[in-house]
Amino acid sequence: MYGRKASELVRELAASDPGKISSFNNELFAQAIEECDGHFLHLHPLIRKVEDNESKLNEATSSHDGSEVSEKEKGSLRASLKSDQFGALIHHLSLVRNKRCLMAYIYNRAEAIRSLAWVVDRVLPEEIQQKLITSEKEYFKKHISALQQYMLDVDLQLTVDTIPPKDPYIKVRVLDDIGQVALSDQIANLSKNAIMFLRRIDAEQYIRQGQMEELTR
Repeated sequence: MYGRKASELVRELAASDPGKISSFNNELFAQAIEECDGHFLHLHPLIRKVEDNESKLNEATSSHDGSEVSEKEKGSLRASLKSDQFGALIHHLSLVRNKRCLMAYIYNRAEAIRSLAWVVDRVLPEEIQQKLITSEKEYFKKHISALQQYMLDVDLQLTVDTIPPKDPYIKVRVLDDIGQVALSDQIANLSKNAIMFLRRIDAEQYIRQGQMEELTR
């Protein structure tokens, strides 16, 4: 059945949790593309046949040179024309449907990848990178680069405190030996298992990278 492979990609999207990214289904995507190529190869010869039969039928019904075309031949031309028209329509609609399903698959994955810019730092976690194809990884790099440049231009960190905090300082535990770093209000030695109060804007990047965890008071 035409369109089955492409529709399976859409069902895969619908079955996944919102905002979650599953591994790119290369096999199913390639099969849908292959089906599109097949429709394209069938469509063009059918269109040429439709044009030829339309031309022959027009000549047969408006001939003034004395030649006669039997009604049987005209009927055969009409039947052949109708068959080719329906065949071309089926391949055309199947091609359009597949295209819409493929575009929906790519677009929804791109939306999920773009949303990652608000919850991770410049580098995607390894478990997420394994689920992306090369073009998706490049898309994320370009998007995060554009976002970082915009925040630099307007001098505003948009990825921090998307929900206004009640307190600018939070209690954190350091999970890795980060070492001495310059924070916005102090020079701090972020050694493993250290518990300290830091400004949320300073701690957020380390929390996103899994190097710190926020502690509830």
